[in-house]
Amino acid sequence: MCAVAAALLAGCGGGSPAADDGGAASLLSASSRGKSPLFVELPGQGKPLQVTVHSVTAYRATSVGSGATAAEQDLLTGGIGKTGLGAALPPAYADPANPTAAELRRNALYSNYRGILDPSVAGGYGRFYGPNLRADGTVTAEEGLIPGVEYLASLDDGSGRKRVVMAVQIPDSFDTRAPCLVLGPSSGSRGVYGAIGTAGEWGLKNGCAVALTDAGKGVGLHDLQNDTVNKVDGTRATRAAAGSLAQFAADVGDAALAAFNAVLPNRFALKHVHSQQNPEKDWGSDTLAAAQYAFIALEDHFAQHGKSLRFDKSNTLVIAGSASNGGAAVLRAAELDHSGIIDGVVASEPVTEIDGARGFGATFGGVPVSGFKTLADYVTYGNLLQPCATLAPAAAMTEVSFFNFMSLTGMNGRAQERCTSLAAKGLVSGATPQEQAADALAKLHAYGWTADNDQMHNAHWGLGNGPILAAMYPVAYGRFSVLDKVCDTSFAAVNATGDPIAASPAGVAQSFATANGTANGTPATPVYDRSPGGPKAWQFARSESTGALDFGLDTALCQRALVTGTDPVTGAPLTASSRPTLAQSRAVQAGIAQVLVNGDLRGTPTLIVAGRSDALVPVNNNARAYTALNQAQEGRKSRLRYVEVTNAQHFDTFIPLAGFDNRFVPLHVYFNQAMDMMYAHLRNGAALPPSQVVRTTPRGGVPSLVAPAPALTAANIPPISAQPAAGDRIGFAGSTLAVPQ
Repeated sequence: MCAVAAALLAGCGGGSPAADDGGAASLLSASSRGKSPLFVELPGQGKPLQVTVHSVTAYRATSVGSGATAAEQDLLTGGIGKTGLGAALPPAYADPANPTAAELRRNALYSNYRGILDPSVAGGYGRFYGPNLRADGTVTAEEGLIPGVEYLASLDDGSGRKRVVMAVQIPDSFDTRAPCLVLGPSSGSRGVYGAIGTAGEWGLKNGCAVALTDAGKGVGLHDLQNDTVNKVDGTRATRAAAGSLAQFAADVGDAALAAFNAVLPNRFALKHVHSQQNPEKDWGSDTLAAAQYAFIALEDHFAQHGKSLRFDKSNTLVIAGSASNGGAAVLRAAELDHSGIIDGVVASEPVTEIDGARGFGATFGGVPVSGFKTLADYVTYGNLLQPCATLAPAAAMTEVSFFNFMSLTGMNGRAQERCTSLAAKGLVSGATPQEQAADALAKLHAYGWTADNDQMHNAHWGLGNGPILAAMYPVAYGRFSVLDKVCDTSFAAVNATGDPIAASPAGVAQSFATANGTANGTPATPVYDRSPGGPKAWQFARSESTGALDFGLDTALCQRALVTGTDPVTGAPLTASSRPTLAQSRAVQAGIAQVLVNGDLRGTPTLIVAGRSDALVPVNNNARAYTALNQAQEGRKSRLRYVEVTNAQHFDTFIPLAGFDNRFVPLHVYFNQAMDMMYAHLRNGAALPPSQVVRTTPRGGVPSLVAPAPALTAANIPPISAQPAAGDRIGFAGSTLAVPQ
């Protein structure tokens, strides 16, 4: 497909890329790079998107260095290699308060790589995955540096408000005779390097170009008090000075900003939350746009070396692969891919937005399962009940470990207060906190969580996943401004007792490298501004109506009402004067409707890998549900295979922590296997594996803060099977997915 405006690229090549006897001229000449934008048309939309090229940099490191300058870096590790990525601390800055763009890139690669997988040797790093492993799995003593060229660009729709950052990485090992491209939209709310440890590493090792994108999320941290923002290269500047180079700036006037700061000082606006773009609706199309830009970048790169080559869907193998929200993006891209750019998809633990069963279903061990909810629905529901449910007998723990996070941090008392407050409003039943907790846990089971998640609510909710996502996603869906103060929730750095404070200047300066785009505390945290006694972070918030120290139940109820359109306590419809208002709820519901998947992958070969113990993205609401939906849509035409891994959960990065290490195996191992299998299928015609359950064995040991679990072995992580046993096969009865116990 010719995706470039005719003025920039006349005609589209076919067959193998071949040198032009007449020589070549760069599509992005030295004079035009960063100045003359490109215009790319998205498939089926016909609307030109403006692509601005910010930099084209050759990273040539051949030995491990500090990565402090571009000359010392590589594409994968920022010049610090396998050893540096595995180190407990990130590389130091020459001036922590004024990090350079090169230092920020290096440290962003460090944090994003470690943010998606377990970096501990005992957990498998350096032995079962890591930069030192070659593409065929051979373990070496090498540092795994990958030299090549990186094109950094951003995409806008002409409004000046949409900002999607893309990085196309072309390794020196790229083979023009058998070109391949891996699309890597970021996981979570991460920035442009969010998929460097998944799609990035796999693609670069296999000699493929890699198109990374933040898909409209990313580290766009607008410090409203000081009116400073992240630029595309990670450095910070005032909003006025950054201009069109800003990752994100809230759409507020000076007078309105001053009035906001007078009432709520030291607050942040976040790109994913406050861009007023509902970026999730474009995750799929942004991934396709990254592919189109990658073709342009490849042509330009080889033109610089005197080769006039054409790259497009007809001659370049394209695999879209990523995890979590990135997994959602690659599935949505395949659904939108009318032009056939994508040859294969690998989605690990994908978030799939499904609203109701609509003629399909799933069973587990022959028993029908509950679920099929959207993210906003189950997140705001779980945020109400999870802290109470952690006290249920089935979820309770006596061990002293990070896994028992609520007890470790002294939040169990507030969890009991949440149970009491829920019971007073009729939202759980029972005479004691334990009975109320058991009822809360039963309600979570009915909403899609499984018994495999029972004990996981403790660490997951205690770490803030429920409060963070419930504060972020409804605002993003409703396209609200930061000035709207939805449910009287804001984002700020906080002190040890939850009071909003001015963020550390160095922390803000380094945010491109340390933050993950969410309100996870680096540096932004959700603050409940109507907590009695003054604004407090969610952990310390009280209910507005009762003053109970119950994690601010009234705010959680407001967030839930945004999604449902009704008062969660009375069931009455919202009104123009309720909190939230009916208009606010309708805006949220309209945004949710924009992100629903349809399940039609157009026969694209697809592998979905998910962990059965995933408590953040429960399989009944996501991987299982999407597989069933796809079967209902495509039937015998479907080429989707689903692999469910026991004893695997959403955050491999948590596995080194006590209580996680003895319970869970890395799902990342199976993402890599799935990518290998998809590549072999597309390149050599190898059969995709049947849908199946992979039965792993936890590492064992006694959960302890001081005694880690035994090291991971191959026996713990059996491979995806080409011929799984009958009792491990996942199949269908009509449009009902049948998952064996």
